[in-house]
Amino acid sequence: MLEEDMEVAIKVVVVGNGAVGKSSMIQRYCKGIFTKDYKKTIGVDFLERQILVNDEEVRLMLWDTAGQEEFDAITKAYYRGAQACVLVFSTTDRESFQAIDSWREKVEAEVGDIPTVLVQNKIDLLEETVIKNEEAEALAKRLKLRFYRASVKEDLNVNEVFKYLAEKYLQRLKQQTAEETEVVHTTSNKIGVFNTTSSNVCNQSSTNGREVINLRPNRQRTKKSKNPFGGCSLL
Repeated sequence: MLEEDMEVAIKVVVVGNGAVGKSSMIQRYCKGIFTKDYKKTIGVDFLERQILVNDEEVRLMLWDTAGQEEFDAITKAYYRGAQACVLVFSTTDRESFQAIDSWREKVEAEVGDIPTVLVQNKIDLLEETVIKNEEAEALAKRLKLRFYRASVKEDLNVNEVFKYLAEKYLQRLKQQTAEETEVVHTTSNKIGVFNTTSSNVCNQSSTNGREVINLRPNRQRTKKSKNPFGGCSLL
């Protein structure tokens, strides 16, 4: 498969306290629906959506994680392999706002530094807010995160959250690919450079009075075998 034909898949974990709207956010984004009824997520849930970002096909795999402590052991396992994260708190729940630091630490403990956004959900309920705008902005600034005020109910800024994460991940992916390519090129350029003046050259030998230099290819990245049975064994 050509590189340009390969699809980019991004695992995104959506984390935060219970009842902040994580499940509703994913449902809204992937299915375009919103339900008022709250149903506690048991462990994790999963939905996906394919989008086009800068002319590249991207498949977002969205993992909805439970916000209750009793599911910590389960949800932590699903953080592994995540490539982007949404931290969510509710406009009407101060505890969810205060817990953001803890949620971020849990994710970073499993996957390190990945593209992350901070989302204040339920801004359609501003008359019931328990969090000042300055507090939310200060938190985002301290954590150095892009900050979105969103309303899943009104479908406000939901698409923008995931589009930003996809763009951020693609940007990081291209940067890493460029760095890896540079390392390979630098290594490749060393082939054919030999110190023939030294009397102790390990890969020199003599044949009929002539000096022979044995060339050994350097190690470079190669594509995995396309043999569909290459990873299987017969029992």
